[in-house]
Amino acid sequence: MPIKKIVNFIFELSQLKRQVHAGWLKIGIKQPVSVAEHVFRAAQIGYILAEMEGDTDPEKVVTILIIHDNAETRIGDQDKVAARYYSNKEAEIKAFTEQTELLSDKIQKKWKAYFNEYENRTTKEGIIAKDADWLEQAFQAKEYVDCGYKAAQNWIDNVAKAVETESAKKIIAEMQKTEFTEWFDGLKKMTHKKL
Repeated sequence: MPIKKIVNFIFELSQLKRQVHAGWLKIGIKQPVSVAEHVFRAAQIGYILAEMEGDTDPEKVVTILIIHDNAETRIGDQDKVAARYYSNKEAEIKAFTEQTELLSDKIQKKWKAYFNEYENRTTKEGIIAKDADWLEQAFQAKEYVDCGYKAAQNWIDNVAKAVETESAKKIIAEMQKTEFTEWFDGLKKMTHKKL
C-alpha cells in the first residue's frame, strides 16, 4: 500500500475538526461542536458503556466510534430536518468505502464490517456504539440546555427514547438530573490571598 494514500487519508481526517454538527445551528448555537469533538467523547462513552454492559469488546466499540463519522469529511453532517427530504445513507456508504480504499485490505475489511455493525446494529458492540453516539449528542444537548438553549431538550428526549442498552438508559436518566457544571463542584481553589 502506497504511503502517500495513507498520508492523504490522515490529512482528510482533519476535515472532521472543521465540520460542525449542523443541527445545533438550527437552535441558534453560533459555534457548535465539531464532528471530531463529538467522535472523541462518543468513543470514551462507548468504552464505558461496553464495560458496564459486560460480555463485549470495549476496544472494538471505541474503534467503531472513531470511524463512524469518517464519511462526513466528504458529505458533511446532515441534520434531522434535512434528513426529512433525502437520505444520505447511500452517499455515506459510498464515501466511507472510497476512503477505506486508501488503506490496506486488512483495514478495509475490518472497518467496513465495523461500519455495518454500527449502521445496522447487528452486534452487541454495534448497539453499544450507536447508544454511545446518541448519548454524546444528548450530553451536548444538556450542556446547551443548561446554557439557555431550551430547544436542545428535544435531542435529549429523542435519545432517551432511542437508546437500547440498560446502561445507556441509566446514564441518560441521571444526566437529565445533573447540571453540566456539577463535575467541578469542590474542585475550584481560590488562589487569591488577602494581604
